[in-house]
Amino acid sequence: MKTIAVIGAGTMGNGIAHTFAQSGFTVKLIDISEKSLEKGMATIASNLDRMVAKGTITEDDKHKTIGNIITYTDIKDGVVGTDLVVEAATENVTLKLNIFKQLSEVCDHNVILATNTSSISITQIAAQVVHPERVIGMHFMNPVPIMKLVEIIRGYNTSDDVTKIIMDLSVKLGKTPTEVNDYPGFVANRILMPMINESIETLYNGVAGVEEIDTVMKLGMAHPMGPLQLADFIGLDVCLSILNVMYDGFKNPKYAPCPLLVNMVMAGKLGVKSGEGFYDYSESKKAEKVSKQFSK
Repeated sequence: MKTIAVIGAGTMGNGIAHTFAQSGFTVKLIDISEKSLEKGMATIASNLDRMVAKGTITEDDKHKTIGNIITYTDIKDGVVGTDLVVEAATENVTLKLNIFKQLSEVCDHNVILATNTSSISITQIAAQVVHPERVIGMHFMNPVPIMKLVEIIRGYNTSDDVTKIIMDLSVKLGKTPTEVNDYPGFVANRILMPMINESIETLYNGVAGVEEIDTVMKLGMAHPMGPLQLADFIGLDVCLSILNVMYDGFKNPKYAPCPLLVNMVMAGKLGVKSGEGFYDYSESKKAEKVSKQFSK
C-alpha cells in the first residue's frame, strides 16, 4: 500500500493527510473547495513548523511530508491509482452515502474504502458500495498527528483480510488500532457524548457554572480538559450530530441532546470554530474566558 486518497481537507482530513504523508505515503488530498485545500495545506505546514520547533522532526522531514501531498478538487481524478481511500467529510449521513456511491463507481473494486465517521453506521455506508466487504471504519482522534488511538470499526460485511490490512497499516502510522463492532457511536463517542451531554444538562439546570463543571472533571477525574471545553474543541454541531445518530439508532432517551446544546447550535455558537461556545475565543483559541452568556 503506497498511495492514499483522503476526502475532505478540514480538521480531520488535513490531519489524516499529514499523518500518512509524514509516514512516507503518497497522499491525494481531495476537496471540492480550492479554498479549503489551501487552508488545509496551510494548517499542515503550520503543524509541521511546530514539530520542527520542538525538535520532533527536521526541516527536511517537513519538506518531504509536504512534497508527499497532492491536492485535487475532483474525486474521480483524485482516486486514480490509490490503494486506500479515507473519507473525512462532514459528519452528515446523506453526504457520506453520496460520496461512497460515487467511490463505488470510480474506484477499482480492490481499493479499500474507509470512513473516518465518528458515529454513522459502517454497514449503512457499505450498502452503497459494490463489494461492501472492503468498507471499514477508521476513526482517528483529533488532533490526528498527535493522538495515538484509531478506532477500527467492522461493518456487518467487512472482511477479515481488510480488517487486518487496516489494523497493520495503523501500526505503521505509529497509532494504536482498537477493533470495535458497528453500533451507533462505536466506543469512543458512545461513552464520551453522553458525558458531554450530561455536563451541558448540569449547566442548563443551574447546578454549576462552565468553569466549575470543567474544573471538577479536570481535577477530580484527571481529564486533560473539561467536557465543556472539549465540546467547544470538537464543535457543538458535531456533538449534536453524533447524539442525534445515537438517539435515532438506539431510541433511548439517555442519548437525547440537551435543549441548551440544540439552541446553541441553531444560534451558531459552535465553539472554537465559530469563535464562541461555552467559552469566548475572540481573543484566544484557549478556553480562558467563559462566554458572556454563561458569565456570572
